[in-house]
Amino acid sequence: MQMHEVKTEGDRQAFLRVAVEIYRNDPSWIRPLDKDIDEVFDPEKNKFIKRGGEYIRWLLKDDKGKLLGRIAAFVNKQYKNEQPTGGLGFFECINDQAAANLIFDTCKQWLKERGMEAMDGPINFGERDKWWGLVTQGFYSPLYGMNYNPPYYVQLFESYGFKIYFNQVCFALEVKNRLQEKFYQRHDLIAKDPGYKAVMIKKSEIEKFAKDFTYIYNKAWAGHGGGKSLEERTVQKMFKTMKPVMDEHLTWFVYYKGEPIGMWVNLPDLNQFFKYMNGQFGLLKKLQFFLLQKFGKCSRFVGLVFGIIPEHQGTGVDAYMIVEGANVIQAQARYQDYEMQWIGDFNPKMINIAENLGTHRSRILSTYRFLFDREKEFKRHPML
Repeated sequence: MQMHEVKTEGDRQAFLRVAVEIYRNDPSWIRPLDKDIDEVFDPEKNKFIKRGGEYIRWLLKDDKGKLLGRIAAFVNKQYKNEQPTGGLGFFECINDQAAANLIFDTCKQWLKERGMEAMDGPINFGERDKWWGLVTQGFYSPLYGMNYNPPYYVQLFESYGFKIYFNQVCFALEVKNRLQEKFYQRHDLIAKDPGYKAVMIKKSEIEKFAKDFTYIYNKAWAGHGGGKSLEERTVQKMFKTMKPVMDEHLTWFVYYKGEPIGMWVNLPDLNQFFKYMNGQFGLLKKLQFFLLQKFGKCSRFVGLVFGIIPEHQGTGVDAYMIVEGANVIQAQARYQDYEMQWIGDFNPKMINIAENLGTHRSRILSTYRFLFDREKEFKRHPML
């Protein structure tokens, strides 16, 4: 076996093809769009490369050139940890510990040469909202942008010496189910105050809602637990990107006397359409996607962001917003299932909110860490 650095166009295509080979007989796998993977390693698309980040990709081949696996390693200068920590991601491998060990050893050496003292994986060379974590429970079709892997990957990571740094818990419920009674009680109390207003997003006013999202996000998260502020221009770009796939009935904002104070952002699960694309998204596939979106059936929607500004937390505004949204979404009867993007087990407050919705834990992904100094004390992600 040998590691081969990705350098040519043929190598890039082989990097994508490894996953096709690994999951050839797995009906639960949904092939990601090739462009989504490619953009992670595109200096024009990935801001972390522009900010001085480094990356490398390898293929693992046998002596006859057959593809056995792949990996990417990266140094992200925005990724702050107790010790300098690099990342590895986009891991795919046959069920062979020796093959996995060679992949991990190669990453470790490359990262050590760049001053790293640990490596986390599988993670993204970018934000945590995509391609983050190893599936350890719930091996069924992934949400859009979510990692998927066969169960034996857990053994490959743990046998090498990786330990769980934090677990990423996903929650789900059936849309038709009535919420717990306490939600309606809290909703009715808030609804008595005419200062509160719940508003469904409107695509025609997307710039306004992007501005309100920025305000709420920065008040709710920036400066708390290491949260970073968002720039309005970044959110404007994000909302314009989301606009074509938005269902207006799924995203809600709450205002108090005109001030934006809460948001609940959801999208249809795009993987229910992308599973027909076979990784491609050229002109014909875009047309197919448009037709599927317009006439096809999407039975699941996904929770992306939920937040209340600090001044209104604990008042019942969260229940007010959820009930207002649920009344519309349930009446539509378009969706059967709701699944929330993961919440880290280091955030018990948000996990408690998710559980109080009457959800069940649908799947768990895990972020693993490997310390290069094997004598150093291993510490889990700090609690928020």
